[in-house]
Amino acid sequence: MATPENGGGGNELHRMATRKAMLRLIPLMCAIYFMSYLDRTNVSLAKARLAADLGISAAAYGLGAGIFFLGYALLEVPSNLAAHRVGPRRWIARIAVTWGALSAAMMFVQGEWSFYTVRVLLGIAEAGLFPALMYMVTLWFAPKDRSVAVGWIYTAPALALVIGNPLGGAFMQMDGFAGLHGWQWLFLLEGLPTIFVGVVLWFALPERPTNARWLSGAEARILEARAVPDAAHAGFFSQDWLAALKRPATVLIGLIYFLNQVAFVGLVFFTPAMIQQMHVKSPLMVGVLSSSVGIGFLLGVLILPRIHRRVTNDCVYLGVLTAGLIVSAIMFISSTVLLAQLGLFVVTAFFAGGVLPLYWAIAMKRLHGIQAAAGLAFINTIGLIGGFVGPYLFGLAETASGKSASGFSVVVGASILGLLLVPLLARAIRAEGSEPRLGEPLLNVEH
Repeated sequence: MATPENGGGGNELHRMATRKAMLRLIPLMCAIYFMSYLDRTNVSLAKARLAADLGISAAAYGLGAGIFFLGYALLEVPSNLAAHRVGPRRWIARIAVTWGALSAAMMFVQGEWSFYTVRVLLGIAEAGLFPALMYMVTLWFAPKDRSVAVGWIYTAPALALVIGNPLGGAFMQMDGFAGLHGWQWLFLLEGLPTIFVGVVLWFALPERPTNARWLSGAEARILEARAVPDAAHAGFFSQDWLAALKRPATVLIGLIYFLNQVAFVGLVFFTPAMIQQMHVKSPLMVGVLSSSVGIGFLLGVLILPRIHRRVTNDCVYLGVLTAGLIVSAIMFISSTVLLAQLGLFVVTAFFAGGVLPLYWAIAMKRLHGIQAAAGLAFINTIGLIGGFVGPYLFGLAETASGKSASGFSVVVGASILGLLLVPLLARAIRAEGSEPRLGEPLLNVEH
């Protein structure tokens, strides 16, 4: 018998319920992801003062900036399996409170080793946040609607760079107030609000449609029916989730994402240093100009999905975007004009950041239930290792050349390797027999 839940006249009900869920959930999910990106990247604005006040060198800064991702990666899969077991609401709120406290604790750093220690602990505390958000998407939204949710969620880190860099630059100008350095105010004033957001999420973020008081019974049932059923019975050591980690397409998406993160995370953490070496002295102006990366990231997330409507193959599109990243990075290296370089910050971030939803949309088409919890976390783990490697390589490049901008050679090298893996991913997808239909839009950020 046809019912609204299985498609019998329920399309309008599902559309209305999905829109209601988007309006209620996405702002909360964006808020916590915004704060996480703000707290993990604000150290980039403190780089020069950490060197002057604490003697932290460029190489040590690069290691400390990147080691956050190593701590994050070590607990990524276990953390997301815990989210699957105890529920994403409780787990995401726990993550926010602990990492907010540790982010504020960065104000007590005294030298290289304490810098490394707090950064590792910060990564461990935040482990599992992003894949837990992606896992929630699989519980609430039908496959055709997930790319919409992912697109909006990715505006949060872009806005964190656009807003956070000038805001952080303003906090840096509080140097000397109440006897604290500007960088201490930066960590304190951006860490404490995260704790507040975590408390709000504990009370305001429903785990599943059936837990949402603002949905009618029919709306909750149709959302759960059209989302891929969650394998709630699967155990922590279930072979079901282990199988997701062995799939060639999962591994290849993770490797391509790893190389993207080597390039993009290194760029994010070293852009303020590059701008300072362009003879920009004011911390506020450094923050304002550094937001160019966030602007490019935001434009990429909003524009590239719309362009994809006119293409017919995920992997071809992925290859084109990766090639665009290579070209923009080479143009930056070749340019000596300040305004051109500022523009190329935007273009490079446009490709490097705008491609991110593509990885997750490809993966989420092929992973469901506990396989989604484990597989998405596994992909993110591999990418997080890239987040460790990228800043470290950028730091080594600056130490060797004396110029922060030499890190763009890392962007070129990592992106070329990523481009070489795209045909292998296409072959793996074909072998699994799950290539998306021709003309199927990957990402649509319009309602």
